[in-house]
This record gives sequence, C-alpha cells and structure tokens, in this order.
Amino acid sequence: MAVSQISAEFDQNIKEVWKLVTSLENYGWRSDLDNVEIVDYRRFVEYAKGGYATHFTTTAFIPYERWEFDMKNSNMNGHWVGVFSEKNGHTCIAFTEQVTARKFFLNPVLKIYLRKQQKKYVSDLKEALNKKGED
Repeated sequence: MAVSQISAEFDQNIKEVWKLVTSLENYGWRSDLDNVEIVDYRRFVEYAKGGYATHFTTTAFIPYERWEFDMKNSNMNGHWVGVFSEKNGHTCIAFTEQVTARKFFLNPVLKIYLRKQQKKYVSDLKEALNKKGED
C-alpha cells in the first residue's frame, strides 16, 4: 500500500474552496479530467484525459470539514480523505490517499505517481481559486 499526503493553504474562505473541490458538475478547472459522470448522490466516475475511468463512492461528507471516498479502477483500490479547516480567514486543506496496486509491477512507482497527481491537483485548485478571485 502507498500513502501520500499533501497540504496547502489558500487565501479564499472555506466555503469557496469546499464548493470548488466537491462540485462534481464544475470540474473544468481540473487539467487531468475529460468528464465526470454522477451515478447517484454517493457514487461518481471520473474519466481522465484519454477516457480512463475511476469509480468513487463517498463514505463521509461533512460540509466545510471532511470529504472521504473509496476509489477503484483496473490498476488500484484506495481511499481518499480530504480535511478542510479555516485559520485567520484562510482555508487549509490536507488530502491523504491510501492506494493498493492491483498489478504488482505498479508498486515501485505508485507513491511517486500519487505524489505527482496530488501536486497537479493542488496546482490546478490554486489556479482556479485565483481566477475566481479576479472575477
């Protein structure tokens, strides 16, 4: 199992950050996605650029505090935890992914891949929030 965590702080209030991160309809800010299919109130499917599907099932949803989900695709199974907090008008996030590869040959690169994906996600999020602040 690989575990990767990333934290960041944003100038925007927690409601704006929460809304952007948890919106399954407004995913255009994510440079890694082609589409998101909402199955029901707990389940959704993200399609990466090129069409690769990952299935998600929400396991916890506490507005402005915590979002958790299980995830799976043909290469991995895992769990994601997003913790949100506010400090002096800023929003702090801490995202943790725990992933188990379904194919043994992926194990050596799994943590590196997770870390790269998390950095890109936070970079995309910062860019989207900065654009939103300029509007």
